Amino acid sequence: MASNSSNRLLVLIILGILSGIFLGGLIPEAGRAVSFLGELFLRALFVMVVPLVMSSMIVGVSSLGDVRQLGQLGGRTILFFMTTTGIAVAIGLILVLAIHPGVPLENQALEPSNESAQEVSQRMEDKPTTLGALLKTILTSMVPHNLFAAMANTEVLPLIVFSLMFGGILTTIGEKGTIVIRLFEGINEAIMGIVHLLMWVAPIGIGALIAGRLGEAGGFAGFWPQLQSLGAYAGTVILALLLHGLIVLPIVLRFLGKQSIPAFAKVMSAPLMTAFSTSSSSATMPLTIDSLIEKGHISRRTVSFVIPLGATINMNGTALYEAVAAVFIAQSYGIELGLGETIIVLLTATLSAIGAAGIPEAGLVTMVIVLKAVDLPIEGVSLILVIDWFLDRCRTTVNVWSDAVGAAVIDRLEGGRENP
Repeated sequence: MASNSSNRLLVLIILGILSGIFLGGLIPEAGRAVSFLGELFLRALFVMVVPLVMSSMIVGVSSLGDVRQLGQLGGRTILFFMTTTGIAVAIGLILVLAIHPGVPLENQALEPSNESAQEVSQRMEDKPTTLGALLKTILTSMVPHNLFAAMANTEVLPLIVFSLMFGGILTTIGEKGTIVIRLFEGINEAIMGIVHLLMWVAPIGIGALIAGRLGEAGGFAGFWPQLQSLGAYAGTVILALLLHGLIVLPIVLRFLGKQSIPAFAKVMSAPLMTAFSTSSSSATMPLTIDSLIEKGHISRRTVSFVIPLGATINMNGTALYEAVAAVFIAQSYGIELGLGETIIVLLTATLSAIGAAGIPEAGLVTMVIVLKAVDLPIEGVSLILVIDWFLDRCRTTVNVWSDAVGAAVIDRLEGGRENP
């Protein structure tokens, strides 16, 4: 059922993309006329940011159980996930800064809705640039003067930090904490229900955003330079995913997990193909668990803990994609991110990946979080929607592959069976 639903959504999104391309490309006036539907879709996504961040972070941390009792298994698993996600984001940032796929288009209406790109860029340049000042700025940005003001202003980083701490503390105060955790579990399920509904109207919203962008460009002729830039962006994301999935993770698997890379890849072949076809880590999870236990001979204890946790908080591919997309959007608007903003992108992409639910196009929701963290125009999401449906499948496959590698490594460190 989940696979069929995902396939129907994919077909609808592709139809929406094609409709938007032809409408905006052939009839620019009509494309501009329907662009408001895309703006409504973006607003709906933006409304989800604060409740999604807080509820998913709290539920994700509380799912670990009493944080004081995690022991080596929990500590090693979280450290592995955070480290590999950070490495993935770093790879993406290095490539997107080196390749520079985003080319500012002088004749395009690519200005943020509330202030010009020049004003945003100047505001970023005015921020401190020394290492000490950058560290101070990043640390102080994690602690708001007022939590509710941070929510009202969508200050994402302090909300993430607070939610992680709040969720962790809830696991230590017994029955009273359990009651609050159940409340947030209900809130999180309700928010995800809304996100699921948004995904079903996404084809209309995405199509309208693409039609509006093409309409603003004056049709196909004016959009051609941007299309070339989009191809470079997609190539950058795919190259980064390949480097992380085919080089970094296999090296980790071989030297820390003591596994044969070809043999383990064969074990994971069915789950990886399922991940690519469904673009859902959650839908793939039962197959991943079965393959690792029955074919990979990974201990049931390790798999039962690592894989469900990984499907919740370990999103290597999603975090990498969000970092590349954020920098690409900044480049397309002619906004240069300083070292401080780049570090914040790294931190936010890594942490917000915890809130990226294992459902199709969930990265589109958390993408808004990363953009907001460095004050980039949220409407820039429209620049990447044409290709996002395909990149979603690629990054989900890397997510699942990372979960599996993590299970093998943790099992080895925990004294599990050594495979040749």
